[in-house]
Amino acid sequence: MSPPADRDPTASPPPPEPVTVASTDDVEVRVHTLVAPTPGAPVVLAAHATGFHGRVFTPLAGRLGELTGAGVVAPDLRGHGSTPLPAGVDLDWDGFADDVLAVVDALGLEAPIGIGHSKGGAALLRAEARRPGTFGALWCYEPVVFPPGLASATRGDNPLAAGALRRRDEFPSLAAATENFASKPPMSSYDPRVLTAYVEGGFAPVDPGNPDAGVRLRCRPEVESETYRMGAAHNTFDQLREVACPTVVARGVDVPVGPAHFAAALAEAIPAGELVTYDDLGHFGPLEDPGRIAADIARFARDHGQLRDV
Repeated sequence: MSPPADRDPTASPPPPEPVTVASTDDVEVRVHTLVAPTPGAPVVLAAHATGFHGRVFTPLAGRLGELTGAGVVAPDLRGHGSTPLPAGVDLDWDGFADDVLAVVDALGLEAPIGIGHSKGGAALLRAEARRPGTFGALWCYEPVVFPPGLASATRGDNPLAAGALRRRDEFPSLAAATENFASKPPMSSYDPRVLTAYVEGGFAPVDPGNPDAGVRLRCRPEVESETYRMGAAHNTFDQLREVACPTVVARGVDVPVGPAHFAAALAEAIPAGELVTYDDLGHFGPLEDPGRIAADIARFARDHGQLRDV
């Protein structure tokens, strides 16, 4: 069988079909197995940022698997990727933690390692704070967990929410979408393999019966916008003292507004927290340099007895 017309024939074969896990609010979470674990190796759960999906971790997961033998699973959190948002369900960020815990329980994961980016990092921290001991270790890159004073100051106009509503959501093909994103920041800085994974997992046919109808974003602009708007409405910071496992809070270049700016406060609030800084990366560091990030995660987890080198 020939590959689709706009898929690179030299690319890796498509991943196995995701499994479905029941979460709260009648959400059916789709979970991707990015790397199957070697016998006896632990499993890593990777949680994505707003507007993304689990498959963007594919390059990072592949390198982490090579280094450690660990398996990597990555859910599409509610309203993102291939996990629909049921009608009438709001986007309180507690729901993203519900999705994480549902995956841990359904897959029978015992103290997995959690990797989270932005909103995904917040979901992991909130899940661990609600059920201390769920994770063996956490590695969170710029988790969106506002300290109390900053949270109240950001509940007005939200430029990210407004920008999401203006986002172009349809393209003639996957190739056209890739070309568009590769030409402008922030996605122009992504590892090309990440960009390919984002497009292939983030778009669906407008009309499955008509290949000429183009493709459309799975995460609808209104869902992305509301997710951003609700980002300062949760009280996860007040619960960080309940996070029981060794935790890295990583950040890129410090900027006056954004999660890099308050990452140090998060690391200090977590009993076994550690701040790691990447002076040459931005907010999308795990998508910009997945190989280096994977190596650093492997080193951190190995130092805390969570992973082994192969």
